[in-house]
Amino acid sequence: MKGRDILKGMLGAADNAKTEAPTGHAHRPTGAVRAMNLSLGKLGEEAAAAKSLRESMASGLAVVEVEPGLVEMSFIRDRIPIENDADFEILKLSIQESGQQVPILVRPHPTKSNMYQAAYGHRRLKAAFDLAIPVRAVVKNLTDEELVLAQGQENGPRLDLSFIERALFAYRMQQHGFDREMIAKALATDKPEISRLLQVAQTVDPEIILAVGPAPKVGRPRWLALADKLKDETLLRRAQSETRSSTFSAAETNKRFEQLWKSLEPKKSRTKDTVETVRTKKGLPVASMIHVKNAVRITVTSPDFADFLVKKMPALVADFETEKEVDARD
Repeated sequence: MKGRDILKGMLGAADNAKTEAPTGHAHRPTGAVRAMNLSLGKLGEEAAAAKSLRESMASGLAVVEVEPGLVEMSFIRDRIPIENDADFEILKLSIQESGQQVPILVRPHPTKSNMYQAAYGHRRLKAAFDLAIPVRAVVKNLTDEELVLAQGQENGPRLDLSFIERALFAYRMQQHGFDREMIAKALATDKPEISRLLQVAQTVDPEIILAVGPAPKVGRPRWLALADKLKDETLLRRAQSETRSSTFSAAETNKRFEQLWKSLEPKKSRTKDTVETVRTKKGLPVASMIHVKNAVRITVTSPDFADFLVKKMPALVADFETEKEVDARD
């Protein structure tokens, strides 16, 4: 059978099979719009598979099966890992039920014998590893430049990476010595956009970015605005403290950004003095606190509680100093 007929037969079979689920983080609509998007996504996946197969056949490269444990990820990471990734679980289930439809691209590892390095298809690679099955791959000799070009252009046209993931990818390429022209080619964009991507990645603390996650619903304007806020050292320290809280890490990635943004808003000043009564468990008042603009005035109304405070004051001050020293080290 001719190569064209083989390809036609493979594509015909793909029409009747389930395709891999979309791997992006974008919001999935429901109803008729979702059905249409799924159909278009299926066509896109099959077109990508067809293109990959055509290129492989034309260049004499075959699609082979490789043990996932022999394949390392690209030397430049493009995704921000997240816990409980529903899209990845859907992808893994699809591969388990229907097989891997689109091969990944790998090159022989530049420094390790009998190993490979992935250019793209990292989620398919991880799914194969989790399922303990071989991963279907095209093996091709690639330079570092060719690898990052393939990696960026495979993700870019499908809008698979969020803005902040693209920003980190651009920044990591720059750290590896690639110039802006090369970065622009890899991300299929222009140099002004690369400047904006790098502005965010260079201004926002990488730990904060990784703590927030990919945040696919948060676009360029808000990340740029956040980067501008974090030029203020006070706001930067506040942001670092917020991202380390347990409530922050428990939230979904888009909500983490919203929570971080709110934590940086100006604190509302008190328009009136407020009085708070300090009571025992039985409800007996022992002191009152008056909150004024920049201070708290404490009035002790219980003699016994006053004696207690006098005795405990040195220990309270020591505890205060210890906690402040911990904060300073953090």
